[in-house]
Amino acid sequence: MSRRHRAEKRQVVPDARYKSPLVAHLVNVIMKSGKKNLAQRIVYGAFEKVSEKLEKGDPVDLLLGALENARPRLEVKSRRVGGATYQVPIEISFERQESLALRWIVDAAHGRKGVTMKDALAAEIIDAYNNTGGVVKKKEDTHKMAQANRAFAHLRW
Repeated sequence: MSRRHRAEKRQVVPDARYKSPLVAHLVNVIMKSGKKNLAQRIVYGAFEKVSEKLEKGDPVDLLLGALENARPRLEVKSRRVGGATYQVPIEISFERQESLALRWIVDAAHGRKGVTMKDALAAEIIDAYNNTGGVVKKKEDTHKMAQANRAFAHLRW
């Protein structure tokens, strides 16, 4: 990683159907080997299933609710001080919170074996929306780790 200057943030072009940069970001997280059309079909199919199951309307709002429950506020980073490595809790930016939450949802969906990716993604979004499931547990574990290591917060940089 370059130490000269920060990398510039790229603007994500909103997706075609929902006109939302968040949905475009989710499509990009799911996409493998440049197969964007396949990733879009997975996301849109999952959104249809989520809308059917929860019957609450706009799937983008449901995704926002799921992200709100899955977003971590704190994380720990390793910091080496005098030969010892400490896990230092730090607050994270909104962009990183969103990226981590989306990545965790997609990883949890990949972890569900025996179902299609559309069904798995829909189930993970529903679980996160209802504040249950593996993604919310992962967020809570991350917060517990940060809470347990708050004694080293003074080593923040």
